[in-house]
Amino acid sequence: MRVLIVEDDFGSRRYLQVLLRGVCDTDVVVDGREGVEAYRLSWEERNQYDLILLDIMMPEMDGHTALKEIRRFEAEIGVLFADRVKVVMTTALEDPRNVVEAYHDGEADAYLVKPIEREKLLATIASLGLSW
Repeated sequence: MRVLIVEDDFGSRRYLQVLLRGVCDTDVVVDGREGVEAYRLSWEERNQYDLILLDIMMPEMDGHTALKEIRRFEAEIGVLFADRVKVVMTTALEDPRNVVEAYHDGEADAYLVKPIEREKLLATIASLGLSW
């Protein structure tokens, strides 16, 4: 399984990598714009990501905007709904507006509030039908 971690905070990036160590291959980028570009590049290289862990609050391009761009790209290239990349929004904010925007507007697959526990992360990944 290939995972893209999109997170602006160095400590959070490292923490997510440690949680997934031995479970999957991870790539890391530092903002939403880089996340969208990395996702597009994975398609060009025919080595797509299975999962994106996407922080909401980031400079350059926030997670909500990045997710909309990712879903727009998938629609443009004809990716079937069932084949879209699974996206888990990660944030320190547990407010209803962000949850609604992540699921309804951005079509996220899951939402995790930091600090993220390894068991919860792995259970969320499994609930999305992904395996390692």
